[in-house]
Amino acid sequence: MVSKNQIKLITSLHQKKFRQSNQLFIAEGVKVIQELLDATFELVHIYATTSMFKEVLVDKFSLISDDELKKISALTVPNNCLAIFKIPLPKMWEERGLIVALDSVRDPGNLGTILRICDWYGIEQIICSPDTVDIYNPKVIQATMGSIARVNCCYTALIPIFEKTNLPLFGTFMNGENIYKTRLPQEGIIVMGNEANGISKEIENTIQNRIAIPRFGPLQKTESLNVATATAIILSEFRRNG
Repeated sequence: MVSKNQIKLITSLHQKKFRQSNQLFIAEGVKVIQELLDATFELVHIYATTSMFKEVLVDKFSLISDDELKKISALTVPNNCLAIFKIPLPKMWEERGLIVALDSVRDPGNLGTILRICDWYGIEQIICSPDTVDIYNPKVIQATMGSIARVNCCYTALIPIFEKTNLPLFGTFMNGENIYKTRLPQEGIIVMGNEANGISKEIENTIQNRIAIPRFGPLQKTESLNVATATAIILSEFRRNG
């Protein structure tokens, strides 16, 4: 059973300000929850419609009905379990390897997918501008499919980092150099821009290396790629050149 106070707390965690004030976030689905448990995220409680997660202490597990799960779920079609975890202390980024930087990416599904893509290609760090969507948004957590446990996501102002870093900066632009004809290093910061506006002018002015994914269609009318799709293509090419 879920009490009214528990319902109030859990549904409040759908919003960023309450996640921040309580330092809690929710995750849904067996795979995502198990990944977070295995990664030693600190569990607060699990609510599930069937008995599962045998390793979890009894006092941190509640069996609930489908109707109760619907009341607390952030999903249109709820899964069979929901967990509350503590938000871990943020880790600072390290100036090494390949890093993805996100300039005002706003869509939760895009951010979650980018995390999953970074995990696939062995990218351990993402730097996000402060106005990028919250990593602990329930839709982001869902889209990561557990990859949040393996990719460190740091929120900070990008320009001061770009002005001081010794790593080469790469930005994606429509008029950039064809990525398939560019020699790509195995260390650097790859900047991906906002879904509607691309990389901001202020950020653009700090970038030394402009790259582009060429269009091959005969009409050449497609304006741009989805930012997560573009991230996958670019990371694939960086890794292929390694």
